[in-house]
Amino acid sequence: MSRINGLPDDLLVKILSYLPTKVAVSTSILSKQWQFLWMWLPKLEYRPKYVSEPALKGFIDKNLPLHRAHVIESLRLTISDEHIESEDIKRWIEIAVSRHVRELEISYEPAYENIFPSSFYTCESLEILKLKDVTLMDVPPSTACLPSLKTLELDSVSYERDESLQRLLSICPVLEELSVHFGGEDDLVEFSIIVPSLQRLSLFIDDDYLDLDRYVIDTPCLKYFKLEDWNDSRTYCEIKNMPTLEEAFVDVFFSRLESVVESITSVKRLTICSEQEEEEDVYGGGFVFNELEHLKLCLCKKKSSNVLAQFLKDSPNLRVLEISPMEDHGDDVLNGMVSWNEPSCVPECLLSSLETFKWSQYFARRQGREIAVYMLKNACHLEEAIFLADTREFGVPKFKMVKELTLYSRASSTCELVFVEGHHVVSRHK
Repeated sequence: MSRINGLPDDLLVKILSYLPTKVAVSTSILSKQWQFLWMWLPKLEYRPKYVSEPALKGFIDKNLPLHRAHVIESLRLTISDEHIESEDIKRWIEIAVSRHVRELEISYEPAYENIFPSSFYTCESLEILKLKDVTLMDVPPSTACLPSLKTLELDSVSYERDESLQRLLSICPVLEELSVHFGGEDDLVEFSIIVPSLQRLSLFIDDDYLDLDRYVIDTPCLKYFKLEDWNDSRTYCEIKNMPTLEEAFVDVFFSRLESVVESITSVKRLTICSEQEEEEDVYGGGFVFNELEHLKLCLCKKKSSNVLAQFLKDSPNLRVLEISPMEDHGDDVLNGMVSWNEPSCVPECLLSSLETFKWSQYFARRQGREIAVYMLKNACHLEEAIFLADTREFGVPKFKMVKELTLYSRASSTCELVFVEGHHVVSRHK
């Protein structure tokens, strides 16, 4: 103990910062030197894991006002105790704002009430904000401002009005990263995400979010876009052009695919999973993905092999193609490809640019085999074709999967067939 006491206070505070806040505060009884060290902690976390629910309010009320650090690097509050009221949260946030908090993370379930003091909406130091299960209400007009906020995460947040989300976004002039998870309990009819500065957007809409009529996304500087829209209602979706987009992940019902595709034609890396009905076109015509180099396609949805054919046709500079089920759909993986409509002419990317073809959970049934063989026969510059064996029991022996593909001709004389089981390469064939 004497060796530790000989360390400078700033080093001791750094050591305390690796401990749960409750434990760090308890060190105040060790000696006179340790009595006030915890008050300089840069990161504070209060949640029932470290403090019992009944004692949490008293613990925070007693200790948070004593905090002396000029800057709170982060404050995390996880509250599920109904005895902790919104006014308590307001008071604690006010203290954090007065200490120039940089990161604020709050999870608060008990009540449909406003937990944010007016000072919160003018906090100049706040850079990261993460909210879960809270209610967003009484968002002030544009006179408010969060001038330093760059990262915002909203998970199952309730919104008092349809415009509450966009009103919050409008007071974040330098926002770069936004993640929004819309749960099924809210009753939003529409929402807008209009942020000129945004570079990364992740948006998840739950499959039982049935009241939603429309949403608009306008983010001209976006570089990364993730959209998971599992709502099967006829929601109107308007996504504006994203000219600087580099990477996108899209998992949507087919009725919204065309709206998405139209806005992401400049993308370089794309992961897509979409279900197509029998009578629907893939996503319309007239779109060309000149910048697309890496495509990962999920074949776990109905008629998704038609989506593959369309993307091959519209991606003249594609270099890497991956086929990979996103989820464990069991036999649905097989049923998804009820047909493979071979393109009437060989796509440009197969003739000039495709270098790598990778298939995860390859199952060697007829539809899958037809696609694999087509790629091998027509990809003139293919360097490597990788097949990861499906580990589930589909009754296709692994050695048969390997043998049958090696028998087919390859357009590329340098193409190597690689067969992988688990994490191990089981065979290579030039």
